[in-house]
Amino acid sequence: MARSSGQTFQKRQKEKLRQQRMQDKAAARLEAKERKLSGAVPRLEGEDPDIAGIRPGPQPLPEQWQYGAEEEADAEEEGAQ
Repeated sequence: MARSSGQTFQKRQKEKLRQQRMQDKAAARLEAKERKLSGAVPRLEGEDPDIAGIRPGPQPLPEQWQYGAEEEADAEEEGAQ
């Protein structure tokens, strides 16, 4: 008879663990939702988020694409010597 109480105890512990995980997940979901809402940049209604903040006209090149500036600087240094 002692064995059956052990199984009941294990079931109770398993159920408590399951409920605790559900509470943790619910808290994580709520925190993520709050973080998403608080960190949101205010946008105009109907503005596309992919192009928000981009100015019209040519955009500056990223650093990894600015290879011409290095070559020109090296050429100027060699010409000065």
